[in-house]
Amino acid sequence: MNRSILLCGLFIASFAQANTSSSYDVETIAVPKGQTLHVTGLDVDPEGNVYCATRYGDVWIYNNKGEWAQFAEGLQEPCGLLVDDDGSVVVTQKPEMTRLVDTNNDGVADKYLTLSNAFDFHNNYHEYNYGGVKDRDGNYVGTLNLAAGPRVPGLKMGAMTSAGGYRGWAYKVTPKGEFIPFANGMRSPAGIGKNGEGELFYTDNQGDYVGTSQLNHLQEGKFYNHPLSLLEKGFSAEKLKGMEDEAFDAMRTLPVVWIPQAELANSPGNPEWNATKGKFGPFDDQFFIGDQTRSNVFRATLQKVGGRYQGCVIDFLSGFQSGAIRLKFDQKGALWIGETGRGWAARGAKLYGLQKVTWNGKMPFEILDVKLVKEGFRVSFTQKISFDSLVDSEINLSRWWYQYHRIYGSPKVGEKSVPIHNMEILPDQQTLMIRCNVVKEQVYCLDLSSVLNIEGNALGNVKAYYTVVNLVD
Repeated sequence: MNRSILLCGLFIASFAQANTSSSYDVETIAVPKGQTLHVTGLDVDPEGNVYCATRYGDVWIYNNKGEWAQFAEGLQEPCGLLVDDDGSVVVTQKPEMTRLVDTNNDGVADKYLTLSNAFDFHNNYHEYNYGGVKDRDGNYVGTLNLAAGPRVPGLKMGAMTSAGGYRGWAYKVTPKGEFIPFANGMRSPAGIGKNGEGELFYTDNQGDYVGTSQLNHLQEGKFYNHPLSLLEKGFSAEKLKGMEDEAFDAMRTLPVVWIPQAELANSPGNPEWNATKGKFGPFDDQFFIGDQTRSNVFRATLQKVGGRYQGCVIDFLSGFQSGAIRLKFDQKGALWIGETGRGWAARGAKLYGLQKVTWNGKMPFEILDVKLVKEGFRVSFTQKISFDSLVDSEINLSRWWYQYHRIYGSPKVGEKSVPIHNMEILPDQQTLMIRCNVVKEQVYCLDLSSVLNIEGNALGNVKAYYTVVNLVD
């Protein structure tokens, strides 16, 4: 192991691609010399030291002095990392969840302790194990990918396959090491996060039985998308083969938000909750999610309607140097971006890296949030909007849904324009009421391109996508 400490500088990225913002600065961190730092696990400790797990099996620390040091090596493609309260590091690598301990305080892990390997791993490249989160009871949470390709003998449905062993499940490991699978139906659940109340959420990537990528509320006992995980629920392979997709559809839990494919994301990572209390601008109490393919970061806002979460997604920043698969806020309110191309295409030209986004104090002009109301949608903005910009202008509103089937992905189903009855700017001049008829189980796209602020400036991002599962009573 290379135990030397490497002093590395940083520089401000030119960040000249689409959806940039004069309100946010992006720093690109120089990686350790000679290292391919594909960041697939990311956390920041209370002292501001950044821990990065790489897909090649290393853990590196970028300390608060701007120095790199290698902490661990020899892991098998870890895809989640958590700095625990005692300073040890918990990683989710493909075959197990592992605790890394530095017993002699020399900056290098010397104990690799298995927390759990109670699930099956068949050495398939697609059998990822995601983590990096503790629940409200102190359990470590992970999610397990299904396998892909013919190399794993087992049941194949759609593009995925499974030989069992809790593939497609969410699980928790208690501090004593007990393995507890608690929800299923995942296809490629590439990231887990928590909201401000400690509730769990995860993203799933588009594919068979996942019409487009989505954010889900991860709850005990729920079935979400892919039927292969039902092998552990008493369903035989013969029974699953004989069931129609409509039967699985009746069992599944709908997502919090659908994330339109190619428009906003293709391969989203972990949802990171913004609890910075204004240190990152006006977007408190929202999820930030990075995308590996589009090399962008977008936001997701939540609304509880009819006893469950639904909400909207809005783009934030694009042009990151590689696939933005891992996000983490630090104590100063900066957002760290762990990046990898992995072998799939990413818009960012580099194959890997680490970047940091900070708010410079300038108020951006953005859609702050969209909420469903009885009359239609209430849209809030970060700045006052111009009355003149809405006179004789068009706000385009459309809706559609996605099919649930074993075919890979789904087109927009039933896409149509939605008539707007009327619009009203409320007295705060930062809220727009859009009155229209709303039906459930539809994604509504609000195209607000024509909205200007009182200085005549256009929005940084002009579209919001709201997923209606339940209607407001």
